[in-house]
Amino acid sequence: MGAWPQAGAAPVAWLLLAIGLLTASSVLLSRFSGRLGVPLQLLFLLVGVGAGAALRAGHGDYGRAVRIGTAALVVILFDGGLNTAASSLERALVPAAVLATVGVAGTAALTAIGAHGFGFAWGEALLLGAIASSTDAASVFAVLRGSGLQLRRRVAATLELESGLNDPMAAILTLGLTRALAAGRSVDARLLLAVPYPLAIGLALGAVFGLGGRVVLRRAHLPAGGLYPVLALALAFTAFGAATLVGGSGFLAVYVAGLFVGNGPLPYRSGLLRSHDALAWIAQVAMFLLLGLLVAPSQVLRAAPAGLSVGLLLACFARPIVVALCLAPFRYPPREIAFVGWLGLRGAVPIILAAFPVLAGVAGAQRVFDVIFFVVLVNAFVPGGTVRWATRRLGVESSRPPLPAASIEVHSTRMIRSELLAFYIDRASAACGAALEDLPLPEGAGAMLILRGDELLPSRPGATLAAGDHLYVFCRPEDRAFVQLLFGRPDED
Repeated sequence: MGAWPQAGAAPVAWLLLAIGLLTASSVLLSRFSGRLGVPLQLLFLLVGVGAGAALRAGHGDYGRAVRIGTAALVVILFDGGLNTAASSLERALVPAAVLATVGVAGTAALTAIGAHGFGFAWGEALLLGAIASSTDAASVFAVLRGSGLQLRRRVAATLELESGLNDPMAAILTLGLTRALAAGRSVDARLLLAVPYPLAIGLALGAVFGLGGRVVLRRAHLPAGGLYPVLALALAFTAFGAATLVGGSGFLAVYVAGLFVGNGPLPYRSGLLRSHDALAWIAQVAMFLLLGLLVAPSQVLRAAPAGLSVGLLLACFARPIVVALCLAPFRYPPREIAFVGWLGLRGAVPIILAAFPVLAGVAGAQRVFDVIFFVVLVNAFVPGGTVRWATRRLGVESSRPPLPAASIEVHSTRMIRSELLAFYIDRASAACGAALEDLPLPEGAGAMLILRGDELLPSRPGATLAAGDHLYVFCRPEDRAFVQLLFGRPDED
């Protein structure tokens, strides 16, 4: 083929080699995150910073980082919506919505006042407060779903919903402040008047695209199962783009669309959810690595004293006080309020938002970006590194039965009327010690398999259920309530 194609391919080969090595090192380091007490996202970020320092790549293309980071956040938020059960909405929607709106504004205000007390000009202080005001969906989802923690249902639902809903408020405040400061206009409380419209539009369009997407996915009859996750991803990007173009919150639209799609009947459901979980992890790794490449370590170190002060103020003072005030009307126990206030993880969202003032040429924006990066680092070690300790210390662990060591799924590109449910057999359960053939299951339902420890047992005549078993049962949707009377709530609930 000659030398030219080989030479022309060299830059692409080097690029792919670098991406492969950075991604592999980030993922392999994730094995040590639990032992070190450090969130996975921080490890990805630090790998990016190290690569940026080696390549002298700090302060690179902020515009490209914002575009790629926004696309990654769309994938992450859509996956979060897909995996948020309707039962979570019933338990915690209203308090989570208060935290995601009033709570974000209150956290931004207290942080800004404190930052001004540390010597920041009011414009910089307000930007710091707005940018750092929301929790990070990627970090919270990873802690709740990837760490093995079993939190009380209402606590977990509140944290999950808040992190999925509060990014739009922080983005609206940050962009409004950025436009005002770039134009030289004064900033006052009238900025909050611009909040309801984008939230309402994002909520409405998210519901429209979610309900419509559910119908399309169900009726598409695609020739291959792998096409369903692709169609769902297209739905997520379409919802974000449409909402943003009409002045709505694209992030809210994406999360709400995921909620509606994930809580409806879907073909190839397990494959779709698993594919989007993998896509969300890829998006997280890429986003944190890319944002790490933007940072010049020398600049961040110079911002360390201010970043440490603002980070500790946010984690130990501003968020706990605002959370306590927001949750007080909902009669949360003090231990749960303290835990929700402490678990306010920050991640990539503040870093992406901090890039907007830099792109707009706002005075002091580069300093704000460097301080925000250090705030994220502090936040990862202070609340992030103490999640397990705080869970035990505050007693918010759930008494729910352990999840099974293996999962069994049914894949189909067509809608199947029957459901496959897993139940934990408690020692106090009426089914404990019963033979399978003696269970009064309705017609059209049946015991499929027993998971005992790490052993699979067939549902043969004479098989007896023991305490600690996980029993897999299939039944029709109309029989689900009766089956739950026999065994309790399914494992996934």
